[in-house]
Amino acid sequence: MQIFSVEGMTCGHCVRAVTQAVQSLDPAASVNVNLAAKEVGVESRLSPEEVIHVITEEGYTVKLA
Repeated sequence: MQIFSVEGMTCGHCVRAVTQAVQSLDPAASVNVNLAAKEVGVESRLSPEEVIHVITEEGYTVKLA
């Protein structure tokens, strides 16, 4: 599982937006969002760069944790 630090997530809408963004590229991806830790765990065939790009497109600041 890849872990990303994601700044700007504050609510359920953020969880849905990040999850749907990743799953738009890989529908089989497992996405686990931890709002308190500001982390997103992704188990997917996507590269870390692809995940960072798609979450950044949603308006969040992302880096590999």
